Amino acid sequence: MQPRLWLLIAAQLSTLHGGSALLQTPSSVMAQTNQTVKLSCEARTFPTNTRIYWLRLRQAPSANSHYEFLALWIPNGNPVYGKETEKQLTVLQDSSRYLLQLRHVKPADSGNYFCMAVGNPELTFGKGTRLSVVDVFPTTAQPTKKTRPKKKICRLPNLVPPKGPACAPLIIGLLVAGLLVLLVSLGAAVHVYCKSCPPGPSCTPSAVGGIPEGPSSSGGEGQMAA
Repeated sequence: MQPRLWLLIAAQLSTLHGGSALLQTPSSVMAQTNQTVKLSCEARTFPTNTRIYWLRLRQAPSANSHYEFLALWIPNGNPVYGKETEKQLTVLQDSSRYLLQLRHVKPADSGNYFCMAVGNPELTFGKGTRLSVVDVFPTTAQPTKKTRPKKKICRLPNLVPPKGPACAPLIIGLLVAGLLVLLVSLGAAVHVYCKSCPPGPSCTPSAVGGIPEGPSSSGGEGQMAA
C-alpha cells in the first residue's frame, strides 16, 4: 500500500488528536502572499528514528475531516513529498525538532497543519498550527481619542481703577485756573486805569461808574441870589 493512501486511512480511523507528546509552534500564524513560513513540531519523548508526517486540514477538525498528505520525514533517508506540494515544501530535522518550510505561500494554503508520529499501534497528533495567508495584512483601527471640550473661563471685569489723573478733577482745575486768570486780569486793568487818570471829578467813583453828578450847592445859591 502506498504511504500516502495508508496515511489517509489511518488518519480517518485515529481518535488521538491533540496529543501533548508533540509540541507544535506557533499555534497560529498569519502570512502574506509569496512569503516563506516555517512550522515547528517538537517530539521530545519519541526516539530519534521516529517517522514524522505532516498533514493539512483545510477546514475545521471534525469526524469527517479529510487530511491532506504533505510530507514524510524519514530518519537516515530522503523525505517523501506529496505530488502537489513537492516544489513548495521542505522538511528538516534539528535534534528533536522537525520543521516544515512552506515557500511562496498563497491564500489557498490556508488551513490547519498537523504533525503526526506513528507509534505501535497508536497515532499521535500535535495540536496543530493555524495558517492564514492574505494578500494584504488587515489594518487595526486605532482607538479614537475622545476630545474633551475646553472649559470656558469666565473672566470678571477689572475693578481696579485705571492709573493716572481722573478726567473730572482735571477739568475742574482748568476752569478754576481760567477764572483766576480772568479775575487777576480784571484787577490789573482797574488798577492801571485808576493810576493813569488825572485827579479831579472825572476820576471819582461816580465818573468811573458813569453816573452824572447833581447840581452843586454853589451853583444853586447863585441862581437864587439872582
